[in-house]
Formats: sequence, structure tokens, C-alpha cells
Amino acid sequence: MNKRIISIITISTALLLGACTPAAAPAADVTLTDGLGREVALTTPAETIISLSPPVTEMLFAVGAGDQVVGRDTFSDYPAEATNLPDVGGGFSDYDLETILSLQPELVIAGEINTPELVQSLEDLDLTVYYLANPGDLEGTFDAIRTIGMLSGHEEQAQALTADLEARVQAVEEALAPIETRPTVYYELDATDPAKPYTPGPGTFYTSMIDQAGGTNIGAELDSEWAQVSLEFLLVQDPDYILLGDAMWGVTPESLAARPGWDALTAVHEGRVLPFDDNLIVRFGPRQVEGLEALAEILHPEAFE
Repeated sequence: MNKRIISIITISTALLLGACTPAAAPAADVTLTDGLGREVALTTPAETIISLSPPVTEMLFAVGAGDQVVGRDTFSDYPAEATNLPDVGGGFSDYDLETILSLQPELVIAGEINTPELVQSLEDLDLTVYYLANPGDLEGTFDAIRTIGMLSGHEEQAQALTADLEARVQAVEEALAPIETRPTVYYELDATDPAKPYTPGPGTFYTSMIDQAGGTNIGAELDSEWAQVSLEFLLVQDPDYILLGDAMWGVTPESLAARPGWDALTAVHEGRVLPFDDNLIVRFGPRQVEGLEALAEILHPEAFE
């Protein structure tokens, strides 16, 4: 399994709307139970924070806590200003614990891209660490945003942000309510081996999002959350749409159509092969609602005319 698909899987399972209103007055203390079942206590919300997860970084900026972030992991590249922060490592290399310690964070926020062993190593350096588990659906994402708001002292901004996001989700649901058809979708994660590309299966955020957008993920009937599929499987399923989550790696509708035998697929010869920004699904946070809106408009354009 290559590094590209490992990155997708790790961020998904292990992975814009920056508020600019003044921060609310800090609470007397913050005590929360994290994704490892640990009780994490802060005397006051953290003023200096290191993020070890791209979704965490995005959410910190989204609730207005960007100025409190003093370091970020290698993968954290959104929003653009996050790339100006010190890079403390991660990704496919080790974290620089010396740099993390030198930045003197009041709080380090880890995600499922990180291991419990890393959390323990950071705690051994007398650092306070909160481990944020990946959500399983959009409501879980909104809970994660509210948690980030409490940890950073931006609870009011987080509440306002999630209220806006929930309203947008409701608008999508209302637009789709009269729709009875459910187009089938093949979502491609990685076609480094074009004869056996990876697709998300049952129990993944991809399947949940496609379903919520009024479609059906053909990978949902597979046995694995992350599965390789054959052309034979695709020909039997003959999906209505092919979405290229691997477009960021240079895969195009033209290069897909050039694969031997793929031109027999209905979506190919009817022009329903489309690039899709995978970050709008794989990175939980505010942009997932943008992803839902984009999916719904692709699958049911008639509902959004």
C-alpha cells in the first residue's frame, strides 16, 4: 500500500470560515474527556497551542483561534496562513519533540493521525495533550468544532459557526427532500495501480456523505473500508457518476477514460467523470459542509437550479 493511500486512510480513520469577532471571556477552567478516555484539565483555555492534525488546524483557525497556534504538523496546509507557522514534523517522518517543547505550548492537540504512544511521549515532557478522535458523521464534526472552541476560549464563535453549518446542511436536506432517485457513485481514492484502484467502502465518512448528498456509494457493499476494485466490479455496478478524489494527484477524466476497458462504463462515455476536492471530505471540519453541498449539486443539479 503506497504512501498516498496511507495518508488518506490515516487522516480519515485514524482525517475557512475564520471567525473575526472578539474572543469570549475565558472560563474559569476547562475539563474535557478526550478520544483516549483521558480527562484533560486546563486552568483557563489555552493561549498557545500546537496542532498535530490538519483538521485540528483548520478548526482552530475557523473558530478564530489562529493567532494562538504556535506550531503545526507537516500536513497542515489550510488555511494558507497556517503554512507560515513552525513545522514540528509528522506525516511520514518523526515529530520534532525538541521543537515542540521549545515552542512552550499550553496545549498540544493531537488527532487520529497520531498514535497514543506519541501522546504519551509528549506527556512525558510535561506537556498537556488533548487527543481529538475522528467523528463518524457531520454532527460529530460539529461536536469537534465546539470542543476546539472550548479548549481555545472561543466557545461563542464555535457555537455560531456550527449553527451556520447546521443551517446549510438543513438547506441541502430540504432541497433533496422531493428527490426520489439516488444515483450510484464510484469514488476513486488512489489509482497508482489503475487496474486495482482504491475506493472507500462501508462505514466510512465518504459513504455517509454520498448518502447524505442523495447518492449511493457502490463501495458500500464491499467487505473493507478501504478496498481495491477491479474493472469487472465496476462494469457490473456501472456507476452513474465517477468522482476523482485523486484528481489532486494528477488523475483526470481523460486519463481515466484511457485505461483499457474503462470506456465501456456509462459514466465515461456520457461525460459524468468529475474531479472532486478530496479535502472536502477527508479533513473533518467546516469544509465538509462545502463538500456535502458540492456532492449534492453534482448528483442532483435539478434540485439547486
